[in-house]
Amino acid sequence: MASMAATSKMGLHFLEDLRKKKLNKNVGLTRKLLKVEYYCSPMIRKENLLRRKLSVVANSAGYRAAPTDMINGKKLNGIHVGKMISSTDACMLGKFVEERFVYRQTFVIRSYEIGPDKTATMETLMNLLQETALNHVSSSGLAGNGFGATREMSLRKLIWVVTRIHIQVEKYSSWGDVVEIDTWVDAAGKNGMRRDWIIRDCNTQKIITRATSTWVIMNRETRRLCKIPEQVREEVQPFYLNRLAIAAAAQNHNEKIDKLTDETAGRIRSGLAPRWSDMDANLHVNNVKYIGWILESVPVDVLEHYNLTSMTLEYRRECRQSDLLESLTSMKAKVSEESSNKSRDLLSTHLLRMDDDKAEIIRARSEWQSKQQH
Repeated sequence: MASMAATSKMGLHFLEDLRKKKLNKNVGLTRKLLKVEYYCSPMIRKENLLRRKLSVVANSAGYRAAPTDMINGKKLNGIHVGKMISSTDACMLGKFVEERFVYRQTFVIRSYEIGPDKTATMETLMNLLQETALNHVSSSGLAGNGFGATREMSLRKLIWVVTRIHIQVEKYSSWGDVVEIDTWVDAAGKNGMRRDWIIRDCNTQKIITRATSTWVIMNRETRRLCKIPEQVREEVQPFYLNRLAIAAAAQNHNEKIDKLTDETAGRIRSGLAPRWSDMDANLHVNNVKYIGWILESVPVDVLEHYNLTSMTLEYRRECRQSDLLESLTSMKAKVSEESSNKSRDLLSTHLLRMDDDKAEIIRARSEWQSKQQH
């Protein structure tokens, strides 16, 4: 183990030397580097290769836009988005594609982001989607001093809050896999914004996850929902892209999520308490944290033998650290109309509510596919 650590340090030392000197004057050093990396562990060689690829992508992308207040042919409310970005920032934040309508970011699935089956969890996917969305706002030049809020929103003490998320997972990535996430936004009615994502396997370029969400604006101090101010609309409209990650027919917008009760729930898990670390910059529980509490009432044998392939979350109210929660779940077999064979897949309905007054926080619906079918 000690020898492997020493070898990786040597590889990093040589990488630093290569950055400081011209390649044509360091042929011997390059040969030493390749020799050292050959004896490194496969994971270290994979990480070093990824770093070199990201560096090439960052340098080739340019990341130096001429100062402008026009995006996609529309004025950006006096905001200049063109600025110099270092190669390091480029690797961290991603890049704009398709004439700046789509923001793309690359991630490596880390060891602390996987579950017992060594694949990424639903919480991991949702965190990556959220990270990409926030970096999209930051890189666009619209970011104010809030958590994903624009400048005009920050001036008015407004924040974005999610009302609905629907995600479909074709395949969960494994530890060490590299994924590429695209995100874009569009209008959702008169006073909402829709944000969509797709996740690709970086190696095969196959889409493995699709997600869509709806967001509205809330006053940070009064905690009341409000209309989108015209100044905010002018900021975000130039970035709108009329494209759906998930076809409207597959989103089940019109399919009501039934409210569970003590009588209809198959399992109830009480005493769930938010921690300080569960709070986000908007001073309420981060929307991703709710997924873990929802799964607390799912039977263990389902978690062990089924993959969570689809999840719809409808957020009813925010949650604070002082609140105590209950998680309710009802499971049933999925009836397939396409086949006469009995399906092993499952459907589940969930409710997250306050422990004291039983006020609803989230209603959710999930689909589960037996791992034996893979």
